[in-house]
Amino acid sequence: MTQPLQSICILRLSAIGDVCHAVAAVQAIQQHYPKAQLTWIVGKVEAMLLKDLPGVELVVFDKKLGFKAYADLKQKLQGRQFDVLLHMQVALRANLASLVINAKRKIGFDWSRAKELHALFMRERIAPQATPHVLDGFAGFARHLGVPFLQNPTDKPQWQMPLSQADVDFATAQLQPFRDQGTSRFLVICPAASKAERNWLPMRYAAIADYAANLGFVVLLCGGPTAMEYQLRDDILQQTQSNVVDLVGKTTLKQLLALLQQASVVIAPDTGPAHMAVTVGTPVIGLYAHSNPDRTGPYLYRHYVVEVYHDELLRQTGKTAAQQKFGKRVKGSQLMAQIEVEQVKTMLNTLITQEKL
Repeated sequence: MTQPLQSICILRLSAIGDVCHAVAAVQAIQQHYPKAQLTWIVGKVEAMLLKDLPGVELVVFDKKLGFKAYADLKQKLQGRQFDVLLHMQVALRANLASLVINAKRKIGFDWSRAKELHALFMRERIAPQATPHVLDGFAGFARHLGVPFLQNPTDKPQWQMPLSQADVDFATAQLQPFRDQGTSRFLVICPAASKAERNWLPMRYAAIADYAANLGFVVLLCGGPTAMEYQLRDDILQQTQSNVVDLVGKTTLKQLLALLQQASVVIAPDTGPAHMAVTVGTPVIGLYAHSNPDRTGPYLYRHYVVEVYHDELLRQTGKTAAQQKFGKRVKGSQLMAQIEVEQVKTMLNTLITQEKL
């Protein structure tokens, strides 16, 4: 590269988990190019989590505006040209957004991952990867810029997530009464994914809550303020025998992140809070059936995943994951029911031993 990069634009609109993965790559780039101005085009909800990300300008793309969102983005970027655009999302919405971003270089995914006409919007492509986790895909963008990020199997990503003192104080206030009673172990269950079919059964969440409570954990339920999540919360609370702390719909994303940071362990399906927990170093037991945890699992804690994905993939297709396109999803509304309570109990015991909780 003939001269240092002065301005870098990142385009990754959604979702919460993917944005968490992208932060690690963005901050590695930031460390390698400390004088470069970083601008991130991001979704409205995701911006709530990334607000105050050190040294990164956030430009919100509000998809609820429909086609007006593109004009709004164009106006926000009027008169600006970036040295490079890192187009980290293949969705058509993001591809169209890239048209209003003026950049000398536009870098996207390799041909094998260039879905929804992504390749047509790019001038450069990152190197192909055989079986990448989503985060590894983002790392490819950093390496394309000469950043030595996740080059070796033993390398680990790092995050510096923005949390205000008020967010930390909120989380502390939820846990302090239990600490005053001598409790130091907290298990957070984030039971809801974006689609109901990816949620585990309420009675099984309740059984794990009771099991953890008997082990001396304070159990907290967390989630967003949606009808599906409230219903799932109600169903769990009706079937648990322990005193579960209900925080569903009672936290902002930042407050939830602070709470996850102070937790001992998190149990969740394939959902954003699982990846938020990873960014703050909290071990996660991920529950997976529909997607390959090697691709979308909690990055640093994939060894704690309880999954039926591989068995179901073989049953549905007659092929193993290695015999077909990496990341293929399996379909079915009742797949999560194949995950048994005993499997999760065993994994929790394993995690307690390995993490010395």
